[in-house]
Amino acid sequence: MTAGPQDDNLTDELEEAYWSLHDGAAASATVGQVLGRLPRITALIGRLAWRADRRATLCVIVFQLASAAMSALGLIAGVAVLQHLFAQGPTPDRVRAALPQLLLLVGLLGARALLESGVAVAQARVTPKIRTALECDFLHLTAHVRLEAVEDADWHDEVHRANDRGLFYARQIVGQVVSLASAVLALAGTAGVLGVLHPALLPLLLLSVLPVGLAAVRSARARFASFKRWNALQRRVRVFSWLLLDVDAAAELRSDTVQGALLDEHRRLTLKIADEDTRLGVQAALLHLAGRAVGGLGTGVTYAALAGMLIAGWLPLAAGAGAVLAIQSGQAALTRLVEVAHLVYEHALWVSDLLAVQERSRRLLPGRAGPEAPSTVRTITVDDVRFTYPGRDAPALDGVSMCLTAGQKIAFVGLNGSGKSTCAKLLAGLYEPQRGSVRWDGVDVCEMDAQSLHRQVACVLQEPVRFPFSALSNITAATGTLTRADPERVLAAARASGADGVVASLPNGWETLLSKRFKGGQELSGGQWAKVAVARGLYKNAPLLLLDEPTASMDPPSEHAVYEAVLRGRLREDQITVLISHRLASVVDCDTIYVFDDGRITESGSHEELMALGGAYAVMFRLQAAGYQTRAGGSETVT
Repeated sequence: MTAGPQDDNLTDELEEAYWSLHDGAAASATVGQVLGRLPRITALIGRLAWRADRRATLCVIVFQLASAAMSALGLIAGVAVLQHLFAQGPTPDRVRAALPQLLLLVGLLGARALLESGVAVAQARVTPKIRTALECDFLHLTAHVRLEAVEDADWHDEVHRANDRGLFYARQIVGQVVSLASAVLALAGTAGVLGVLHPALLPLLLLSVLPVGLAAVRSARARFASFKRWNALQRRVRVFSWLLLDVDAAAELRSDTVQGALLDEHRRLTLKIADEDTRLGVQAALLHLAGRAVGGLGTGVTYAALAGMLIAGWLPLAAGAGAVLAIQSGQAALTRLVEVAHLVYEHALWVSDLLAVQERSRRLLPGRAGPEAPSTVRTITVDDVRFTYPGRDAPALDGVSMCLTAGQKIAFVGLNGSGKSTCAKLLAGLYEPQRGSVRWDGVDVCEMDAQSLHRQVACVLQEPVRFPFSALSNITAATGTLTRADPERVLAAARASGADGVVASLPNGWETLLSKRFKGGQELSGGQWAKVAVARGLYKNAPLLLLDEPTASMDPPSEHAVYEAVLRGRLREDQITVLISHRLASVVDCDTIYVFDDGRITESGSHEELMALGGAYAVMFRLQAAGYQTRAGGSETVT
């Protein structure tokens, strides 16, 4: 029996990770596919750059074209220098005759250097703007999509893949496309110069660069294929690294003395990674050697053909020397083109993936065209609501109806998965029913502006978000700000929830950062975080307050104090309070208790009415109460 895959290739043993969708795509693509896609990729990046900074994009294009022209003219000037140097006559006279062309060559090379610097500056201006625009748009869209989209596993994978890879490669691909264009223009310029020298030199260019290009293609594909295998090994290694460093696993790791076993497995896998790195390096060296060998033969044939042309008088000696320089330049340009083309091909898949996620997110945004939600509400009516989660057959809610009135304290109880939390999220407008309606004072929530509705709902969950902000910002975040606060409301909410005691124990009070990731930051216990979360919900002062098991991690005195605050001493008398709880003792004082079972409401009424009914609520309440009764022989019982 083994702890995991033991063979040398883990790629087939691991599931395809969401972020590895396009890894190695360039290794399996044909040359035709790569070349066929490059124009579309260039156009895509060009459109992004044009939207980000038109002036800088125009500078990149103009400077790049001008730089290529300088390179081609530089080759021609170099040939002219050689013609003067190889001409008849005394050496001093030949040098003096070549001097103007030499100065021109220096000037052209200097101009090319300036233009390339201009390309780099313009690229430095436009690239961060593209990344910033894409990232801001991406985060804005994904932060506002409907809740059911976020909870869809496929969409979740797509978003994280776009965030991890798409945004990363969006920054790199601009420079890669510029390098690709530079290589193409250099190759075209070289071909143009050879065509001017003699048309017969063009086939020689092809003969000399093809072997180099083929070797570069093979090398690039081998690298991309190896990366996919290397990536699979790294994923497995990260499992063991995470276990060795995880604070939650630390105690059990040490008590069970598992460290040695994990370290052995980690070492086994890292040795495989080292072997893979070595294999790739050796393979690349051999491919490079084979490419140079074949390229050497091609170059030899090329030079032999050049010699034949020189002997036959088809080509002057100076032009032949210039042709050698041009062919060498063409080989370098083609090698760079092949390398960059494969990178651009694969990275463009990630950028296209990012843009596709953004487009899908736009279709998943909630409605923004309706009226604003009211700051006060008299009644919330739920009428025959049905809701089914994506990918599931059975509805989470089926035919649910109720009417909630301002000032009421409502409880939702039932077994796990019975539909309590789903119903609360429909009340808040976080989900849209597939049948029926949820109305605030007669207005369907689906017709309201979604964000304005969310501002009128305060949610306190069992596992609240632990914002790595100051204690004060953790409370004011409920109103959409981290920097502004109403002191009186903050203190009232903190006192009601018990968070004032938590803040008093912090070294810097309200300014204390609640995260160990920052210098001087403090970490709170689960119960302390729960108090902060309740204070956050109370501070929002919304007409609808939803409490979903808010005190699960609190000690009994703290739990009692919170329920006293939210159910008896509420800060807002016209507030509708909905409490979801498995601890039925906490819902006794609620005005109405709804009992959920399998997506339906099976009982409703006050505590006394439901106990008299003798149904599911009464059974659950007596079952919990029995746990607090003194065992036989004790002096007290709880009834």
